[in-house]
Amino acid sequence: MRQSHQLPLMGLLLFSLIPRQQCEICEVSKENYTALNPLISTMINSKYNKGIQAANVLLSLRLGGFLSQSQDQQLTEKVLLATRSTEPSLTSGQLALAILAVGACKGPDGISNTFELVRNLENKFQAEIKNMEEHDGNPLTNYYQLSLDVLALCLFSGKYSIPEVAEIFKPGNKNYYFHEQFSVDTGAMAVLALTCVKENITRRQNQTDSKDTENIVNHTRSLVNEILSQKTENGLLGNIYSTGEAMQALFVSPTYYNKNQWDCQKTRDRVLAEISQGAFRMPTAAAQILPALMGKTYLDVNKDSSCVYGSDSFNISTQEPVSVTPAVSPSEIEVYYSVVINNQIDNTTVSVPNGSVFLDVMEQAQKENATRFSFTAEESSWGPYITSVQGIKANTNDRTYWELLSNGEPLSQGVGSYVVHQKDHLEVRWSTY
Repeated sequence: MRQSHQLPLMGLLLFSLIPRQQCEICEVSKENYTALNPLISTMINSKYNKGIQAANVLLSLRLGGFLSQSQDQQLTEKVLLATRSTEPSLTSGQLALAILAVGACKGPDGISNTFELVRNLENKFQAEIKNMEEHDGNPLTNYYQLSLDVLALCLFSGKYSIPEVAEIFKPGNKNYYFHEQFSVDTGAMAVLALTCVKENITRRQNQTDSKDTENIVNHTRSLVNEILSQKTENGLLGNIYSTGEAMQALFVSPTYYNKNQWDCQKTRDRVLAEISQGAFRMPTAAAQILPALMGKTYLDVNKDSSCVYGSDSFNISTQEPVSVTPAVSPSEIEVYYSVVINNQIDNTTVSVPNGSVFLDVMEQAQKENATRFSFTAEESSWGPYITSVQGIKANTNDRTYWELLSNGEPLSQGVGSYVVHQKDHLEVRWSTY
C-alpha cells in the first residue's frame, strides 16, 4: 500500500481546478427521472442480475443514489459473497468492477470491504502484464479489463507502476482495436483510468513523474480524439452500448477537445429515445448508461463518503425474476444458420418460435446435429458468451473468437439478446481481432 502524501496548499488549489465535467446540462433533470425507470427496472429484475454480475448494477445505482438502504445492503452482500467464493476464477476486470461497486461509498456499517480484494487485484493485474510480455502484447483478458484494473487500483490505493501504465496505454496499440476498428468503450475506460492516474500524480506533486505525466496527458488527448472520431450523426459515440462510457470519458477530459466538437445534449436526447424503444434490455447495458445520464462517472467513486440512499420505490424481488428476452409467440419462423471455419462451411435451416434469440437457433441446430453444430457458452455480465464451436475454443493469446453475424453484418448485441427474424441468415464465424 502506498504511503499517503500530504498535499501542499498550492497542489490542493491546482487539483481543485482540474475539470471533471464539461456539460452539466447533459444530466437528466429530476423532473424527467421517470425516463430512467426502464433502466432501473432492468437492473433490478433481470435474470442476469446474479452473483458477480450484480457488481455493474450495484456500482451504477450507488452512483445514481437510487437504492434504498435495504436494497443497497442486499446487493452489496450478494456481490461480496460471489466475489469471495469465486475470486480465484474471476478475471481481473470482474474483480476490479466488484471493488469499484463494493467500495463506491460507505454502507451502513461504515466498514471497507476492499483491502484484501485490492491485494488480489494487484496480483491479477501483474499476471495480465506477464502474459503480455510472453504473448506478443496480448493480455489474459483485454484492454477494457486492464483499464478497469488500473482505475480500481488507482482509486483504492493499490500498487501499480506509473511508467508501466504510461507504456501499456500508448495510443495505436492493437488492443484498442477490434477488426481494425477503434473500440470506443475500451478507449473510454482507458481515459478514465489515465485521468485517475494523472490526478494522483498531481496530488503528490512528484516531479520525478513529469515525463510519465506528459505521456499520460498525450495518451489521453489522443484517445479522446479517437472517441470523437467515432461520433455518429445521431449523436451516439460508437454505438448505443459504448455511448455511456464514452460520455463519462468526455466529461472528465474537457480540456482535450473544443466545445463544438461534441453536442452532449444531442447525445443525451438520443440515448433517452433509445431507452424508450427498449434498447437496454441487458442489465450491464443499463448499468453502463445510467451514470452518465446522472452526470456521474466512475471517478466519482468515493470510498470515504457515506452512501446516498433514495426511496424504496424499486423493490428487489426474491421471486424468479422476469426474463430479459422478448415474449415468445406460438408461431414458428425459419432461419438459416451457418458455422464458418476458414474455408469450411456447415449450413442448416432450423425452425424456432417467433421471438427467439440467436442462442435459441444455435441450441436447435445442435439438437438436430451435434457433430456439426456443437458449441459451448459461458455466462458473462452481458449474458451468454460463445467460447467454442465444434470443439474449437476462443483464445486471447491468439486473438481468436467466435464472431456473430446476421445477414452478413456483425452484431452489436450478444447471442442471448439478438432477436432473430424470418429468413435471417445467421452465422458463427471463427475470426481474429
